[in-house]
Amino acid sequence: MVSPERVTEVAAVLQHLTRWARRRVDVRALALVGSWAHGTPHQDSDVDVVLLTGAPEHYVHRDDWTPDLGGVRLVRTLEWGAVTERRFAVRSGLEIDLGVGTPAWASVDPVDSGTRRVVSDGMRVLHDPDGLLTLLAARLQGRP
Repeated sequence: MVSPERVTEVAAVLQHLTRWARRRVDVRALALVGSWAHGTPHQDSDVDVVLLTGAPEHYVHRDDWTPDLGGVRLVRTLEWGAVTERRFAVRSGLEIDLGVGTPAWASVDPVDSGTRRVVSDGMRVLHDPDGLLTLLAARLQGRP
């Protein structure tokens, strides 16, 4: 069971991230994935977000952009193949797992098995000016 306060907090975090992404010309896609995307979070579930950019090194190797996220502290950075996890925590203890990758993560020819698993488990598109995630979701649902 997730408290109403946590639901409100996650909604505010996602709204803030979406506004932030829309202001950044190098952010080509942003999506909520994981338990919050497929409607099965627990009170201590982290917020899993995929960020696709043509300049992932900026978001992986630099931290000058993190103050724009609003009151987060970096917990860790881990390589996961096509994406690099930047895990942040907010004051309440809520953790945000930002998976940073290139637009190639959303490639549909062919769809990477890891990407397929993540998207099939649930994805909510937050920012997609190039239609990358929309096309990916459609292909995985068998639509052209």
